[in-house]
Amino acid sequence: MRAAPERVAQALAHLPEQPGVYLWKDAEGTILYVGKAKRLRPRVRSYFASAHEESPKTRRLVSLIADLETIVVPSEVHALVLEANLIKEHRPRFNILLRDDKTYPYVKVTMPEPLPRVIVTRRVEPDGARYFGPYTDVQGMRRTLEVIQRVFQVRSCRYDLPRETPDRPCLDHHIGRCRAPCVGRQSVAEYRADLEDVVACLDGKTEAVERRIAARMSAAAAAMDYERAAEYRDALTRLAQLREPTVVLSVEGGDRDIIGYARDGEDAAVAWLRIRDGKLVAREHRYLSGVEDASDGDVLAQYLTAHYRGAPARAREVLLPFDFEDRDLVAESLEPGTRLLVPQRGPKRELVDLAEQNARHLLEELKLTAEDAEERAVDPVYELGRVLGLAKLPRSIVCVDNSTAQGKDSVGSVVWFENGRPRRAEYRTMRVQSVDPAQGPDDFQSMREVVGRYFRRRLDEGRPLPDLLVVDGGKGQLSAAGEALAALGLDALPLISLAKREEEVFVRGRAEPLHLPRRSTALRLLQQARDEAHRTAVGYNRKRRTMRTITSELLRIPGIGPVRRRALLTAFGSLQGVREATVEQIAAVPGFTAALAARILETLHTPSVPPESPST
Repeated sequence: MRAAPERVAQALAHLPEQPGVYLWKDAEGTILYVGKAKRLRPRVRSYFASAHEESPKTRRLVSLIADLETIVVPSEVHALVLEANLIKEHRPRFNILLRDDKTYPYVKVTMPEPLPRVIVTRRVEPDGARYFGPYTDVQGMRRTLEVIQRVFQVRSCRYDLPRETPDRPCLDHHIGRCRAPCVGRQSVAEYRADLEDVVACLDGKTEAVERRIAARMSAAAAAMDYERAAEYRDALTRLAQLREPTVVLSVEGGDRDIIGYARDGEDAAVAWLRIRDGKLVAREHRYLSGVEDASDGDVLAQYLTAHYRGAPARAREVLLPFDFEDRDLVAESLEPGTRLLVPQRGPKRELVDLAEQNARHLLEELKLTAEDAEERAVDPVYELGRVLGLAKLPRSIVCVDNSTAQGKDSVGSVVWFENGRPRRAEYRTMRVQSVDPAQGPDDFQSMREVVGRYFRRRLDEGRPLPDLLVVDGGKGQLSAAGEALAALGLDALPLISLAKREEEVFVRGRAEPLHLPRRSTALRLLQQARDEAHRTAVGYNRKRRTMRTITSELLRIPGIGPVRRRALLTAFGSLQGVREATVEQIAAVPGFTAALAARILETLHTPSVPPESPST
């Protein structure tokens, strides 16, 4: 538990009990985290209590805190809204962030203008305009606008009418995309009527518009204005393209917004289904990152206050996947009359399940896309150098591991990676000589010996040293390797260890381990080097055990010395191969006779009698 810095301690003593927002800052004044509190005093002071020791993210935050700023507000609702606005403005590194905030476009209808335009924008401003979106399916949005332009021929030009009235119609008029109200070829009343239909279509209410156009088509046909009737007919055909062709959801009528939620580790996705007049008219979504230490309720509340609250054209009834602590506060922050419901069964629950399926699909898609992009775009060597804060890029990496069998046949392996790829010509294996088998295994001493012998030889031979040394294990192995390097004067060589269970990265000189994301290419490179060193060490250990077993068996045969043992192993590969050979095959080996071959096979097929255990 870290004591509060002096400036923070002074502020803690005078914190109010009212609701508010607190901002943690580092020594340079950068905002690290923005949080809200029902009562500022106990909430802020809790950061320097033991309750947060279980969270690595919070421990890291507390270690960086140097200053505090608080803002007192009248109520919890004000605190909730202010927190969302500050997070959106400052994007603190320890807060949950909307990963794709302000990425998707909106369709904007400039209602305050005398002849409003229909344009695409990525910014929502309090200018009185109607905004529809955001559209995560940008191609679908453009198809919708294409239909609207052909049917209603509303303006999309840049002219600020009537201040910037042009002398003649623009190209849109000549290609049938605008009726040129700017030069008086369409009245303001007619234009406004068309614009009302555009707004209705964008809001998903195309059926009423279709009925009005069908009535106009019938009237034109009755008046024998067949050209106009054909235009209305084509308009109806195009409007039918805007309707959802297969999915029609109806739950007791009315408009609803359905929220689905999915989470995987440090990422989350929220899907928002907009249902208007019983039809699914749009699906939007948001990805959120940095959620590993936040509850699902906190993540959902953050989405509702930071994104959903600012979105236009919301429904008054919102269906949520689960309840959370601040649901009433979030509801108060929305428009009066908005209800946040958590259905448990029936058709409404089925809608929520559909939204959650969408969220899970989107999250899986995000992860697959992110993994592919990382593998293509991120060089693991550069990434490893960045996360470790190395002054020199670790193009050459050496990884060391040990292997033993109940204290016997202790061996070590050293593998070399160059630019993220194994360089097998530089692999080395060695027997550990400083560990007494009678005393049992000593992994720390084995690590100390292997590292010391390897680097001593490279120094003696004048061979280049690696940019980074990685050892398999935790703090103990790291310390043992560090002692071996120090004895050789190699204290400056970067040294880390990788622990298997939690995949923690211990760095020499740092008290706390690093926790790299599971998708990190740097972690994958370390794991690959660690696994390769482990495979090499285990393989060499198994070879040593096999050799020891073969030697002990052949030592039982009179007349078999080291030269003949090597000849047998060269010819037959293993002890089992010698057992399965015939007298003629063994006699054919240089230095062997038929009589010696018969004696070898007789001895190998006679079970050896283990020595009697000493009496107690």
